[in-house]
Amino acid sequence: MTTWPSAKHFCSWLGVAPHHDITGGRVVRRRTLKVRNRAAQALRMAAQSLSRSQTALGAFYRRVRARSGPERAVTATAHKLARIIYHMLKYHQPYAPLSAETYEQQQRDRAVRHLERRAAQLGFSLAAPPG
Repeated sequence: MTTWPSAKHFCSWLGVAPHHDITGGRVVRRRTLKVRNRAAQALRMAAQSLSRSQTALGAFYRRVRARSGPERAVTATAHKLARIIYHMLKYHQPYAPLSAETYEQQQRDRAVRHLERRAAQLGFSLAAPPG
C-alpha cells in the first residue's frame, strides 16, 4: 500500500473519488475521472448489490440514492468501499460492520444536533415532544 500515500490517492487512482474542476473559485464541473480499472468496476458492482442489504453500507446507499439518484449512489458507495478496503489493507485490521439500525440512529442523532445548532443560530430552542 506504499504506492498510495493516503486513501484519497487510492480512491482517485480507482476513479471513484469526486473530481472538481475549479476556476476562479467556482466549481464548473463535478464528476469522477474516467478510468478503465477492473477493481473500480468490481467495487461499483459490489456497491450496486448493497441496495437491498440490511447493513450500514446498504442504508448509506439507499440514503444517497434517495437524495441524488442511483448513479451517484453507486459511485459514492464504491468510494466508501474503497476507503474501507484501503484501511483494512494498510493497517491490517478486520472490517467491523455496523448494523443498519445503528447507522440510522447515528444519522438521526447527527440530524438532531444539526437542527439544534441551526435553531440556536436563529434564536430558537428545540423542545422534546410530549409523551
